[in-house]
Amino acid sequence: MKLFTIAIISGIAGAATVFTLSMAKTPATLKQVKSDAREASKLYQANCATCHGDKLQGGMAASLVDGKWEIAKTDAAITDAAMVAIINDGNEELGMPGFGDTLSQAETLSLVSYIKNQNPNTPIASVTESAKAQIAVQKQVWVDGLEQPWGLTFLDENTMLVTEIGGQLRLITNGQLNPEPIKNTPAVWAKGQGGLLDIAVDPGFAQNGWVYMTFSHALDSNPDLAMTKLVRGKIKDGLWTDEQVLFEAKAEHYSKNRRHFGSRIAFDDQGHIYFSIGDRGEKNSAQDLSLPNGKIHRLMHDGSVPADNYFLANTDAYPSIFSYGNRNAQGLVWGDGVLWETEHGPKGGDELNRIKNGANYGWPVISYGRNYSGTELTPFTHRDGMEQPASQWTPSIAVSGLEIYQGEMFAGWQGYLLAGALKFKELRLIEIKDGQYVFEQILLQGDGRVRDVTSGPDGAIYVLLDSPGQILRLTPGGE
Repeated sequence: MKLFTIAIISGIAGAATVFTLSMAKTPATLKQVKSDAREASKLYQANCATCHGDKLQGGMAASLVDGKWEIAKTDAAITDAAMVAIINDGNEELGMPGFGDTLSQAETLSLVSYIKNQNPNTPIASVTESAKAQIAVQKQVWVDGLEQPWGLTFLDENTMLVTEIGGQLRLITNGQLNPEPIKNTPAVWAKGQGGLLDIAVDPGFAQNGWVYMTFSHALDSNPDLAMTKLVRGKIKDGLWTDEQVLFEAKAEHYSKNRRHFGSRIAFDDQGHIYFSIGDRGEKNSAQDLSLPNGKIHRLMHDGSVPADNYFLANTDAYPSIFSYGNRNAQGLVWGDGVLWETEHGPKGGDELNRIKNGANYGWPVISYGRNYSGTELTPFTHRDGMEQPASQWTPSIAVSGLEIYQGEMFAGWQGYLLAGALKFKELRLIEIKDGQYVFEQILLQGDGRVRDVTSGPDGAIYVLLDSPGQILRLTPGGE
């Protein structure tokens, strides 16, 4: 279990009080957060509202929602420890009483959290509409006849692999689809949103031949239960061989739900492989580190766990967890030192995120979306300790597939994101600069549901449509 401490030096008592808190030991369910907020609100109204105002707006004492909190600053920084010290000890000069003798340690920490979370936050503006890209593209149907394709990757300049959700791994050579699928691939649980999902090749594929796949895997002991699994293998003479299991969840964490498996694969430049697992339709699991779903995971290429994974010392957590609170990530790509991710929101609130080691992306405690029925999912778009998206789409565009363009054919787009959208049958071109979202344009629209996208060795953009089952090749030109 990973722990952190807050040490508070009391100016009145002259003694040190040390609070030791377990990090994410108990899952932060939305119900619990709402309940904790209600209790903290009662504490505030009973002890603080007379001076600071019933809405923290100020009165006899200063506002607590202006972000200044001058008397809580230590070396110009406002820390939790400084805030706790002020509540405990008060400030005689300003006439603020101390509450150290009347409030428990837990109550004081609850007040600190409550006050910080009432501070006004600037919401991330939704992308409600985007103009069509100024540069037209020429499009051609490069490959046809696929059955619900899901992921694609190039092996070399002339060879591509494509997954079909039903379980087939297809080979394309020089733009021609081989009529025979690759044999001996893993059996998949092709139900609901489950099946054969993403595929990626090792950065050193030319030397080692490794190919990686994620898919929904059923338990042998109970074929009604499934979970996302990561394997790698090699392809020799049309046969999947030398398979190694890199990640498989504990049997007790398999689920009968048929949705939100994720899953995308990405590699960085430091020997790591990343892959996503959706929350499996069990939203509170995304906040529970003892479960694999609702997370981005990170391993070494051979399946071993990196020594600097943030939750490695937490014996309750899956050691592979890199980030959590991710609803259903179906876009994942590394570029310029940033792991970019797109994930489905519910009704609204699809997100573009910068994924960081150990970070909590908030689902389902915070969200810009609503329940599918239109009712409120959560009153929170911000919470202390939870990350904000780089951008968000409301209404949802149903994000899927993410790439960073690095080719020469569209030289002006190098470093731009290419993001697929299922709902509006779009491919979006997103400018990012210094790790920040800048703007986006619609590059392609109306041809079909964009499930995945990649930039080819030739610099063209290859767009995978799951309906119809086609691959489009985009080059400069057109109307």
